[in-house]
Amino acid sequence: MSTRPSWRLVGATVLALGLLAGCGATDSGTDDTGGDVATRVFQADNGDITIPADPKRVVATGYAVPVLIEADAALVGISTWKRGLAMMTEEDLATYEGLDKIAGETAAETNYEAIANAKPDLIVIGVPAPVLADIDLDRLESIAPVVAIGPTVPSAWRDLSRRQSDAAGRLDNFEAAKTAYETKAAELKTKYADALTGLEFGHLGAYGAVAAGTFHREFAGSWGTNIAQDVGVTYYGEVKKKGGGGLDVTEYPSIEEVPASFGAADAITYTLQADGTVSEAVQRVLDTDLWKNLPAVKAGLVFPVRYTEAATFASALKTLDSLDQALAPLLTR
Repeated sequence: MSTRPSWRLVGATVLALGLLAGCGATDSGTDDTGGDVATRVFQADNGDITIPADPKRVVATGYAVPVLIEADAALVGISTWKRGLAMMTEEDLATYEGLDKIAGETAAETNYEAIANAKPDLIVIGVPAPVLADIDLDRLESIAPVVAIGPTVPSAWRDLSRRQSDAAGRLDNFEAAKTAYETKAAELKTKYADALTGLEFGHLGAYGAVAAGTFHREFAGSWGTNIAQDVGVTYYGEVKKKGGGGLDVTEYPSIEEVPASFGAADAITYTLQADGTVSEAVQRVLDTDLWKNLPAVKAGLVFPVRYTEAATFASALKTLDSLDQALAPLLTR
């Protein structure tokens, strides 16, 4: 049975989307040596925080880890980020491995002493708002300014990563990665425009619970769908009852509901693991007669996709490559 990533937002209260990182007038403070340092006011999930205008020693956790590695931020410590290692470039992976780990996969595994020893001038907490309750913010704030910039719904990683890059003073690097992604997505959207016309997709995710007899249905804006939408894939339907955060765009029906959930789909995408294999939760669905008798399956319009949990523009390029490979048969229909 698959285990959901511990930093992932599932069932949490949705924070206000579109919250922009604000920058007030540049001011000045003092560094560890008593020298002047330019500061600014940054609008974070935990309020308006005065931070260095050009941070020199940054600690990052959660979703901020891959973002700030890719943005070449001045990192001196990070939490572990095992879920994203397969999506990193060799250079970024080497950076990740070379950095001190000041926290584990959960917020509760934060090592405050290690953070203090890293002597950061900025701490970027990239976890969902409800998870902040597991962190001693007062203790962190006694070490350095803390900005919490955590996920809401899955598709919000675009703005999330922009805000995190901005906090670390690396917006230029972020914009370069964003442009590369958008250029590639636009090329694929043009390439598959005719082939995708009129097709309504469903998506089978990887986090069903085999023991509980459930499967993972993802709708538009979820991890398995949001990048595919950028190349023109249309996902129909919506959750029966929104539960906040990820549960606004994903649900976990019983296996008996496979026909009801996917029966109207013209085509279906499903999540592969990063190594290209099928997870136990997905395989459990693929092996059922309920799945095999779906119209989309009988028509051969089923497309496996890797790297669906990309949460940065650089890693999402890998998702686009996987989508291009998966959807290629549509061009010869």
